[in-house]
Amino acid sequence: METLDLNGNGVVASRIGLGTWAIGGWMWGGTDEAESIRTIQSAPDHGITLIDTAPVYGFGRSEEIVGKAVKQGGLRDKVTLATKCALEWDAKERVARNATKNRILKEADDSLRRLDTDYIDLLQIHWPDPNVDMYETASAMATLREQGKIRAVGVSNFTPEQLDAFSEVTTIDVVQNPYNLFERQIDEDVLPWARKHDTRLLAYGALCRGLLSGRMHADREFPGDDLRNSDPKFQQPRFDQYLAAVNELEQFAQDNYGKHVLDLAIRWVLDQYPNSVALWGARKPEQLEAVDNVWGWQLDEAARQQIKEIVDRNVVDPVGPEFMAPPAREK
Repeated sequence: METLDLNGNGVVASRIGLGTWAIGGWMWGGTDEAESIRTIQSAPDHGITLIDTAPVYGFGRSEEIVGKAVKQGGLRDKVTLATKCALEWDAKERVARNATKNRILKEADDSLRRLDTDYIDLLQIHWPDPNVDMYETASAMATLREQGKIRAVGVSNFTPEQLDAFSEVTTIDVVQNPYNLFERQIDEDVLPWARKHDTRLLAYGALCRGLLSGRMHADREFPGDDLRNSDPKFQQPRFDQYLAAVNELEQFAQDNYGKHVLDLAIRWVLDQYPNSVALWGARKPEQLEAVDNVWGWQLDEAARQQIKEIVDRNVVDPVGPEFMAPPAREK
């Protein structure tokens, strides 16, 4: 497993991290706690030491499961815990942004309790809040770092302009944005910013909600509140376009590397930017077995260009990840 220091602060992470949104159950059709705990505890067996979660993932459920798994497995000294803040929800599970200082400080304490830990390795602003001055948001994170409650500061879903404003107050160690073969918007803005500032990238959705797993088919149905029911990529006629790209990418991976499209998708994220971490969502231990196929090979620039051509040729009506953005609070 390749590892990465999160911006020179002594926080070391594996270059593949375990994403636990689905483990929270919300927007993923429920969760199985025992299976989730086994999944988290099996992650280090595959070299995965970074575990990424958030309070809103199941409204505390994901953090609680992560905390329980880490404690029961005696893993705290072996894993890097990353969580988030600056979202709130009501009794009807309606989510909105709230990056006020009071909200951030409260969420940090709640996360420490749910994760059953004395410190959080990486705390990230989940979404920027247009109703709150960036100085207030950034100063809250600086306070938490000074208090020793968090070791590193990150922001998620920020624009370069927002990153600049935040950086005037405190250092950004990590940016987290959606990034995968089908969602490459940050190539034009956030990734150049990260390169310029030598900032680490946590790429979420590296498998594009399972679309790049190689296991999807045109008649796949998603249960309950699964977010893919509202994801435009999984609606026809776009779905067929993305599936056609996946099929061609699978053939490319087999012909050139003896690998599968899932391996290719993760390797692509890692090779696009040497300071990147790819988040790998999983709810079952066996879903982590393919992690071992990512190491020991690389995609050169020519291969990455061929991959881009395959995607662009098949996906003639692309759409980004904008559907996931939570609304701002009503003033």
